[in-house]
Amino acid sequence: MCRAGTRPGDDGRVRLEAITWERLADALVGRVMETEAEDGSPWLRIGVDGAPAAPTGALAERVAEALRLRGRGVLVVGTGGFLRPASLRYEYGREDPESYYSGWFDTGALWREVFGPLEAGGSGRVLPDLWDPATDRATRSPHVELPPGGVLLLHGPFLLGHWFPFDLTVHLRLSSAALRRRTEESERWTLPAFERYEDEVGPGEAADALVRADDANRPAWGGLG
Repeated sequence: MCRAGTRPGDDGRVRLEAITWERLADALVGRVMETEAEDGSPWLRIGVDGAPAAPTGALAERVAEALRLRGRGVLVVGTGGFLRPASLRYEYGREDPESYYSGWFDTGALWREVFGPLEAGGSGRVLPDLWDPATDRATRSPHVELPPGGVLLLHGPFLLGHWFPFDLTVHLRLSSAALRRRTEESERWTLPAFERYEDEVGPGEAADALVRADDANRPAWGGLG
């Protein structure tokens, strides 16, 4: 059986199907409305994974807006608000791709402040961000209470390698050429980290839905079978 948004090719492989961002958001919302948390939690946890050059935040916001129109409480959180302090991020230099891959994002804080409160029996009080990289200080943002039935949309890179308890995941893929082209020159030192992520995690295969975003105006997708 073909998965939604896909069709088999002559070689037996699944091909991605062209779609607009608006239709993609609607398709994701449709699945969210049908999904229940596997652990019995009253909240859903959705991951929108991809490199900074991919529009993960924009897609998360599109989905959030559509969910709010359907009466669902939604909280959008970016992993950029959960960076570790500069002293830890730059321990091995400012342009170390290994540190970027495994040491820049505070996964412990994400577990504690974002996922923990949304477990079955949790408080629903989520911290939307923790650290401001511009000031290199805690943001001191107040917690946000997500009502039962609400949806968390977490977006950012390297989301699929930490066993986060997502109920639905989307990976925005850029080819190596597109990733290099759309990454600012000053940030291209991070590219080996994304090569490692592809090799070790295989996010396109691990996610529930795959979006090819090489052309920012003409995405293609497959998944949600």
